[in-house]
Amino acid sequence: MIHIHTVPAAFSPEDCARITAMAEAAPTQDAGLVRNATDHNLRRADLVWLDEVAGSDWVMDRIIDLVREANRAVYGYDLTDFAESAQVARYGADREGHFDWHSDIGDGRLAAKRKLTMVVQLSAPTAYGGGRLELMPGAGTVTAEPAQGSATLFPSFVLHRVTPVTDGERRSLTIWCHGPAFR
Repeated sequence: MIHIHTVPAAFSPEDCARITAMAEAAPTQDAGLVRNATDHNLRRADLVWLDEVAGSDWVMDRIIDLVREANRAVYGYDLTDFAESAQVARYGADREGHFDWHSDIGDGRLAAKRKLTMVVQLSAPTAYGGGRLELMPGAGTVTAEPAQGSATLFPSFVLHRVTPVTDGERRSLTIWCHGPAFR
């Protein structure tokens, strides 16, 4: 059985506001795909990479604790590092922000080593319409907890998407944990 693990209130509303403010003050880039490819039919969002934002070290400290606890309790994966920066994504209704069905394991050097994905909901669910994080761990679809500050963890091979945002904007924080290939 493939587990989708939720950590309610992984970040407080104040933490979410602080992360959002840091992202809003930083330069954004158009969201791409692996190997710098861009396909707005597949993904339309703006990104900020937290390793480029001064004062964001506390976010990574919290991420490490959350992932360590979830991996011990649920997954037991052989994780070795966080080889990629955490990213804050903005999916806005102004651009019909979305990310169609995909998995996070890819052909790129780092994407090939992704084992566990964590997505933290930074926006209050009342701040936007649409924008649901949906996962397909098997034959059915599961919708991630939309509460502000909740963290959803899942194996990086699980298909998932963010449905188009129809009103307002949805912000999320995503990180991937890396390790040797699944066997």
